[in-house]
This record gives sequence, structure tokens and C-alpha cells, in this order.
Amino acid sequence: MKPIIRVENVGKRYRIGTRGAAYGTLRDLIAGTVQSSLRGQRNGNRSKTNTFWALQEIDFEVEPGEIVGVIGRNGAGKSTLLKLLSRVSQPTVGRIELYGRLGSLLEVGTGFHPELTGRENIYLNGAILGMKRAEIKRKFDEIVAFAEVERFIETPVKHYSSGMYLRLAFAVASQLEPEILLIDEVLAVGDATFQKKCLGKIGEVARAGRTVIFVSHNMTAVNQLCSRTIMLAGGRITAIGSTKQVVADYMSTASGGAEALWDDPLRAPGNDRLRLRAVRVISKNVSTELVDIDQAVTIEVEFWNLMSGARHICANIYLMDALGNAVLSTGNTDMANLADDDWYEEPHPAGLYRATCTLPPNFLNDGRYYVTAYLLSLGPLTVEAEAPQAISFEVFDTGVMRQPGGGTGKWAGAVRPRLPWRTVMVEPRGVSAEQNLSVPVAS
Repeated sequence: MKPIIRVENVGKRYRIGTRGAAYGTLRDLIAGTVQSSLRGQRNGNRSKTNTFWALQEIDFEVEPGEIVGVIGRNGAGKSTLLKLLSRVSQPTVGRIELYGRLGSLLEVGTGFHPELTGRENIYLNGAILGMKRAEIKRKFDEIVAFAEVERFIETPVKHYSSGMYLRLAFAVASQLEPEILLIDEVLAVGDATFQKKCLGKIGEVARAGRTVIFVSHNMTAVNQLCSRTIMLAGGRITAIGSTKQVVADYMSTASGGAEALWDDPLRAPGNDRLRLRAVRVISKNVSTELVDIDQAVTIEVEFWNLMSGARHICANIYLMDALGNAVLSTGNTDMANLADDDWYEEPHPAGLYRATCTLPPNFLNDGRYYVTAYLLSLGPLTVEAEAPQAISFEVFDTGVMRQPGGGTGKWAGAVRPRLPWRTVMVEPRGVSAEQNLSVPVAS
């Protein structure tokens, strides 16, 4: 079968410190060219150090109908690869061949005009994405229903909440019917229900037989959707193959250790309302990557509240195993919290906060675990900040649950709590043990 995507020895180089193109006169263009030439002569070989290779030696093929994941840390080159595939930019070296109509969800909402209504933006954004007016008209009701903005469809989108804006933008873009669909981290923002809806829509596209390239930090989504996955690091492919194996390789190298710290609130994960400051694992009163199986484990999430008076701020963590499978998720909402949180219902003055969650001893099985931290605001539920696989820790088995002289094999499962067991006699028997255990032999 002929590949629908073929990428051969592709590389992308950027110049560091150069200004973006600006509008100017022909005289400005000529002067700039001369100045660049003179700088090059003066600097000689130094100019080579002002370049950066975002991608190098990228080679792969994708068959029609395949769903291929692309994973890697921030800065690995994932988004650059999708921009090259979507023709937003051209490779510096190499060749990309695409055999089919292309659609992309790279930056959800690009092309929306804040002064136009939801209805007007549906037509405008649909046209920008390559849809014909008749096609948009035919799908208009489906777009509005998916976005759940019926009441506000005649309202300018500048009055929409961020969640409404994102729902409408994704609803338009998801109606494209290309042979090849490129998706870049559409699940990173929006409320939880919206994210689940997005995932379902992507699954529909895949089941329809279209080819999908899916970039995400959500390992559970990658495991669910993708048959094959590419891992990038430092602009190069470091692994390509079955999703299960590549995700396991990624998880083993993805985390930065027992603590992730962001000192600058302007650069920390989040937005102008909430930003993460730290995520760390604590055991025996110290931050550590190595945890005794019979000791409690505390996860701390520190965050800046930048919007004085905010309420219902939820710190949420996802715990994943070495294969990227979700082991548990928990948050400090009233309904999910076993303790009384003094701040959850109260207006939060601007400042630094720390939310903690403690897992009891003998709860997690031995193995490595990875923590993704979220900050959510409720009403409606919106993801304000996210730190994928921010930290990791290793639980080691001290043998506390093993009978002396018993087996030493690993207990099955992600969790292995101590649970109450009790044995009672159901029915006394008036026979000897020998009689009770005798087995009749067929003649």
C-alpha cells in the first residue's frame, strides 16, 4: 500500500535573534539586505552559531487510515513537525509528500474576530479552514449543538468565556473532512466535559478511516487512539513503534524528579488568573523520589492566585504508571475531598497557596509513578494550568506484606492496599480430615 504521508530526511533551522518580517519600503528592504551582508562579512563563521535546528533527520511514513501519535517534552519539535506537515512553514532540508486533502487543528480559534458574532465567525473560520459556504451551512446546526452556544450564537465572541470560545472553535474545525487530519494538543484547554467530547470526536474521525497525526501530552488519550507513536527529543526521533512501548519509554524519561519548581510567576504554567509554583512528592518529611511502600506519600501543589476574591479553585492530580495508564485522579473539591478544606469555599485573596494530598501507606504497588498537576476553576469547570508528568517517584517493596518464607513475586495491580479479611467457619462437619479430603477412585 502506498503511504499517504512520506517524510524524508527533514530538518528545520531557525535563526536566533532575528526580527520578524515587517512592512517597509523597497529602500528598507535593500538597506536591510546590505546590512545583513556586511554583518555576515564582519562576523565570519560566528553567524553559524546564531542558528537553531528545531528538527533534524526526520524520517517516517504513515499508511492510509493510521492514527499516529507524536509525543515528547516541550521544545522537542512536535509543533514544528506539524507546521511543516501542514505547509505553514517549509523544511530547510528534506522532502515531505502528502497524498490527500489536509486539515489541521494546530491553534484552535485562529481566525476568529472578536467583534463578530458566533454565527459570523463560524462562516469566517470555516472559510479560512477551507470549507465551502454550502458545506458550512449544511453543518451549521451540528456545529452550534456541539459547541453548546445556542443562546449566544448572535453575540460577539469577545463576550464569550474562554470555554465557550474554545468549544465553538473546535466545533468548526472538527467538521473538516480531509483524508489527513493533524491535531496539536486540543485537549490541553477547556473544561473536562469538553475535553471528553473532543476525544470522542477525534475517535469518530479515526473510525471513519481518515489518517490522523495526534500530538498530545495526554498519554491516556495517545494510548486509546494511536496504534503507532513517534517520540521526539531535541528535534530528533528517538523512538518509533507500537504506542505501548514508546509511551513506556517516554514515561521512563519524561519526569524531572521529585520536585518541579517555577520561580517566575510570569513564566509558570497557567494564565493571568492562576499559575503553578511547585509540584513535589514528600515522604518521611522530605522531598524524595524513593518511597517505602509502607510509608505515606504526600503530593504538594503550590500555586499563585492572581485574581483576588476567586473561589472554588481546585488543585487536581493525575497519577500514571510506567505505561501511561491512569492509576487515579483526585482533587480538593467538596464532593471529592475526605477532609475539610478551609479555603475551597472561601474567597481567595491574591497570594501563594499550597494544596496537599496524602496517599496512605501500603496503597500503591511497587513501581514508578508520574504526577500530572492541574489547576481548575469551577463554575464552569475550566483548566487554568497544567504540568504534564511534572514529577515522578519510585515505590519500592520493603516486604511488609509478605509472609516470612513466602513468595517474593510482585503483587498484581497498580494498587495493593491492606484490606480487612476475616475467616469464619460456615458449617461444622462431623468427619475427620482424612475422610473429608478423600477422593473416590473410578473403577
